[in-house]
Amino acid sequence: MVDVAEVRKRLIHTIERVKHDVVMRRQETDKATADYERFLELVAVPVFRHFSQALRSVGQNFTLFTPAGSVRLASERGADDFIELALDQTRHPIIVIGRISYRRGSRLVEKERPVREGRAIDTLTDEHVLEFLLDAIEPFVER
Repeated sequence: MVDVAEVRKRLIHTIERVKHDVVMRRQETDKATADYERFLELVAVPVFRHFSQALRSVGQNFTLFTPAGSVRLASERGADDFIELALDQTRHPIIVIGRISYRRGSRLVEKERPVREGRAIDTLTDEHVLEFLLDAIEPFVER
């Protein structure tokens, strides 16, 4: 049978570890959020803007939206057709996630993947964003 003192000692250890983990997670979230805001402003939004202009020049009508904490290209064909970037705080480490949504007949297809697997937010470049967009646009231009 487990001794009461041992149970208490292990419980206290667990509580201390959890509190430490919460502090570390909060610090990670704060850094990731700051890195992500810089990434949006300096990298993602400019690349999305250029991509939107290039799409229009080839007859693909997408509108650029920059709601707080995100950047989105929405097709003028339908409300469910879009490509966007967002911060995924549910993963560890926190990453920039790309979301692609489009309709195929009555079926809604939604995909989600990191912009660049294994890359910290502050190391993502315009080339990484462009590669993501070129991959993400395929279902929209194959129709």
